[in-house]
Amino acid sequence: MKSCPFCHIGFMEEQEIILKNENCMFLQVPQEVLIGSGLIVPIVHRENLFDLTEDEWNSTFSLLQEVKTLLDERYNPDGYNVGWNSQPAGGQHIMHAHLHVIPRFKDEPFAGKGIRYWIKDTKNKRV
Repeated sequence: MKSCPFCHIGFMEEQEIILKNENCMFLQVPQEVLIGSGLIVPIVHRENLFDLTEDEWNSTFSLLQEVKTLLDERYNPDGYNVGWNSQPAGGQHIMHAHLHVIPRFKDEPFAGKGIRYWIKDTKNKRV
């Protein structure tokens, strides 16, 4: 895909490959709020997580373990949010599968508020 920022590293300014294996890579862009956060992305363009091959799933899990070790050493977080957004209704804005890895710290204003916190809000009720 010509305009995909994950297929063409460097398309997004300051995007850097931090770790990589045979099927996926961990990317980071400097963050002011979500310090240490990044994305695990399949190297081959896959629109969403349901398109991943078994090898890509296994490589994603393997790289996630390496990423956790790296982030634990660098930032010493108190927890993590790890998750996929799939399709626009699910919050996916870049149509190349990517797993969010977000270190969390107990001194954050929203510490303890996981991914479900926002989804379960009564303002999110379908009409």
